[in-house]
Amino acid sequence: MNSPTSGKSGRPYTPRLSRRATLLGALALPAVARAQGFPTRPLKIVVPFPAAGAADITARLLGEKMSATLGQPVMIENRPGAGGNIAAEAVARSAPDGYSLFLGGATIFCANKYLYSGAMPFDTMRDFTHVSRVSVGSTLLVVRADKPWRDFAGLVKAAKEAPGRISTGSSGIGTISHLTISKLAKEAKIELNHVPYRGLAPGLNDLLAGNVDMLFDGMPALMPHVREGRLRPLAVGSAKRVTYVPGIEAVPSMSELIPGTDMDMEFWYCISAPAGTPPAVVQQLHAATIAAVRSRDYGEKLLPLGFSPVSDDSPAAFTEFLRSQDAVWRDLVQVSGARLD
Repeated sequence: MNSPTSGKSGRPYTPRLSRRATLLGALALPAVARAQGFPTRPLKIVVPFPAAGAADITARLLGEKMSATLGQPVMIENRPGAGGNIAAEAVARSAPDGYSLFLGGATIFCANKYLYSGAMPFDTMRDFTHVSRVSVGSTLLVVRADKPWRDFAGLVKAAKEAPGRISTGSSGIGTISHLTISKLAKEAKIELNHVPYRGLAPGLNDLLAGNVDMLFDGMPALMPHVREGRLRPLAVGSAKRVTYVPGIEAVPSMSELIPGTDMDMEFWYCISAPAGTPPAVVQQLHAATIAAVRSRDYGEKLLPLGFSPVSDDSPAAFTEFLRSQDAVWRDLVQVSGARLD
């Protein structure tokens, strides 16, 4: 990612246009909403992860902006567990009236059905009306600053000389970090000793303590330690460099480090509503969502965390993008060999 951009069906983050989008949304949407009787009470965004994480921060920034446009409070409800399935099922079973929204993501909507096999409590396409993506990020490969590996090539060389000797933590089986590590090992033709944790925090603590050798995980929790010099970044998991995040502009990408492969570990968050939500309400939610995402300060607050704003031109455009991602995440799960109950 050379610049904060959405990819195939989304819109790039352009601050000059953001003010206009926000103004138009704020002026036009309330009148339409009042005419159709929506919204008349507070909305909520259900977040499938604990408070204070990247998903929670994204939802709170988004909710604040959407509230200003919709004229009603947007509350945040954290419901972690089962890789996001608990929160997703709760929203899927909610009344399809536009008041219960879900902060979904790539792993929940695309990977979980392959990770959990027949135990999925919802169907991504049947049980949801999808509104738009709201942020996109990548993974970051880090080692302790006192390790001898000065660059990615040095790490790969060491891994090939001693297969299985280098240990790598992850946030758990089937998480974005596990899928990234598995893809890396396959494409770089190396063997790593995978140590799954129950979340990123304990894995990061063990990395800082020297109990594991590396992490390849989401950026928000890693970046403070990179900027303070405790961790050394060796690679980003996306195909292109993440030049919009201060401190890692020069960190090489997968297309540079392992050319000729299809490794591109971008992941995104999105807003979705229960299936059957009235089309007029969905359009109002979409207008409020993109007005929030394209506002200047939303992007400015996301970028230091390692995320870029992203939005889709319409719910239909996002739904089509979602369909296109199914095979990508199916293949990643197959490479990892992960299975969850």
